Amino acid sequence: MTPIWLLRMAKWLRHPPSWGRVKLVVGVVLACLVLFGIEVFFGWPEALTVERLRPRP
Repeated sequence: MTPIWLLRMAKWLRHPPSWGRVKLVVGVVLACLVLFGIEVFFGWPEALTVERLRPRP
């Protein structure tokens, strides 16, 4: 951990983010987890799978 990160953490403690920003970040993380869960339980759609091209000679 560099001193710059320590300064950033100190700044964050002095001026924490608003509740709106916290809700936004939590919402984005939850949306990503939901999409990941759907992919794990139902699999990746065949239509979105990339086909391999033939190797160059």
